[in-house]
Amino acid sequence: MDRVVALAAKQGGLISTRDVERRGISRNILYRMLQQGKLTRIGRALFSLPGAVATEHLPLAEVSKRVPGAVICLLSALSFHGLTTQLPHAVWIAVERAHWRPRFDYPPLNVTHVSGEAFSFGIQTHEISGVTVRIYSPAKTVADCFKFRNKVGLDIAVEALRETRRSRKATVDDLMRAAEVCRVYKIIRPYAEAIWA
Repeated sequence: MDRVVALAAKQGGLISTRDVERRGISRNILYRMLQQGKLTRIGRALFSLPGAVATEHLPLAEVSKRVPGAVICLLSALSFHGLTTQLPHAVWIAVERAHWRPRFDYPPLNVTHVSGEAFSFGIQTHEISGVTVRIYSPAKTVADCFKFRNKVGLDIAVEALRETRRSRKATVDDLMRAAEVCRVYKIIRPYAEAIWA
């Protein structure tokens, strides 16, 4: 149990059954600790130490632990980068088109399937509660919002573009490169020219 507590503490208070099994510890230890109140279940196969500091981005860490190949995208990435006033009610993730669609109750997911360079371009890694989380860069996120404007709304895409310009989180060159990769260059260009003018 001490090894589990030390491991969870090193990971910002989060631990999964996969974490303990990789270290040769039986998952039954987690359930015993849960019964004794030494862990709290926060999702299927995901636990936290009691009193672990919760951040507003903790759901991103939870999803990243449970779906390691996913990349945080669209509204969740906008929120993480501070480029929107929207508060997403689900965690938005991108998975490669050929991969399975993850299903679990909490946190709620909004899954987008992407392939090729549109999936691999612009991935950054950030540390949230001790978990390495893959999140699209601000420029790629804005380009994705224009690509999936029917899902997120054109008003949110334009707001994100304005906020990116105001906060200087991406250059117009970064944005245009991401727009080319996402095949929305002709759509985003007039908006970018008006906002960067």
